[in-house]
Amino acid sequence: MLYYVFEYLNDLNFPGAGAFQYITTRAASAIILSLIISMIFGKKIIKMLHRLQVGETVRDLGLEGQVEKTGTPTMGGLLILGAILIPTLLFAKLDNIYILMLLLSTVWLGLIGFLDDYIKVFKKNKEGLKGKMKIVGQVGIGIIVGATLFFSDEVTIAEESPNSPNPTVTVDGKIIKNTIWEESKSLSTTIPFFKDNELDYGYAVELFGLDAEKWGWLVFIPIVIIIITAVSNGANLTDGIDGLATGTSAIIGVALGVLAYVSGNAFFADYLNIMYIPDSGELVVFMGAFVGACIGFLWYNAYPAQVFMGDTGSLALGGIIGTFAIAIRKELLIPVLCGIFLVENLSVILQVAYFKYTKNKFGVGKRVFKMAPLHHHYQKLGYHEAKIVGRFWIVGILLAIFAIATLKLR
Repeated sequence: MLYYVFEYLNDLNFPGAGAFQYITTRAASAIILSLIISMIFGKKIIKMLHRLQVGETVRDLGLEGQVEKTGTPTMGGLLILGAILIPTLLFAKLDNIYILMLLLSTVWLGLIGFLDDYIKVFKKNKEGLKGKMKIVGQVGIGIIVGATLFFSDEVTIAEESPNSPNPTVTVDGKIIKNTIWEESKSLSTTIPFFKDNELDYGYAVELFGLDAEKWGWLVFIPIVIIIITAVSNGANLTDGIDGLATGTSAIIGVALGVLAYVSGNAFFADYLNIMYIPDSGELVVFMGAFVGACIGFLWYNAYPAQVFMGDTGSLALGGIIGTFAIAIRKELLIPVLCGIFLVENLSVILQVAYFKYTKNKFGVGKRVFKMAPLHHHYQKLGYHEAKIVGRFWIVGILLAIFAIATLKLR
């Protein structure tokens, strides 16, 4: 909203108003405001949750410090959602298709998580929202995101036109490449580590003799559904000890913000020889709010946690990351960038699969890990949860740096 106010003031030559035309200025403003919102309203929300007796009931899994966590307020994800939505609404261009899509994903998945937490806390049902209903909700937003990216005329990629003129020499002697960009609909995405690094999902449809422009959604939308569901559930599983999911999400958010900035900037896209996605740079503003919200919430969620985000926050954070990566055509980087979420997911899958296999074959179920998800395995080994979180963050930082480095590692 404020973007349009400052745009009007800039037309009136109001001093300083032009600064808000820059994505970097608005992204920085979004970070600062989200931090302020978290810091100001954090204590108030925690007190309100205490007053409403919205406390976490922690199952006794034999882990150190579990008993002390019982009664800690949950549903703190409401603070995260507010700290994301308000700065985005104020500083982003609200007619941008990518911004609208991320806002919808945030609210949609936040509501699913809220329903789950509400049933657990107020209905005293430890199971919460049925797993099938969660999946239905995740599939629903996956369909909306996939259909938007496939059918909307505002979602395009730009390629260098063969009619682009030769480089010209400017007055100061610097050689500038004059690139003419041609926008088009495309199902292409970025393949890490390769020079000609684009994969077109439409090829899978064309193998069956179908027109990719008409029927590409048959492949694309299911892929979007799988990615959003997997990353959302991965963040949910990672949210098991104080600060782990929050800090990991903030690290991933910074990397995605960098990737969005270079992908949405014609100069950097041309220089790095990566896919140029017009208007996607606006997502940096949203990601600024996202990172600020995570860091602000971490102030209260770091060990020992004063509040838990609950599914209200974790499902939304994972869904946002998945949707964001797809929007900037970097979803194939998710196994690297979201490596922590992936390992947490795989640890649960391996644990369950191996237990069922050994029980069917030998009559006694065996386990790969002492407990899953993986962070609980290390707790069982005697590591303090603060040390586990710190080391997981370090791994997350290394993975984020490596993901950004793939822009040149080809």
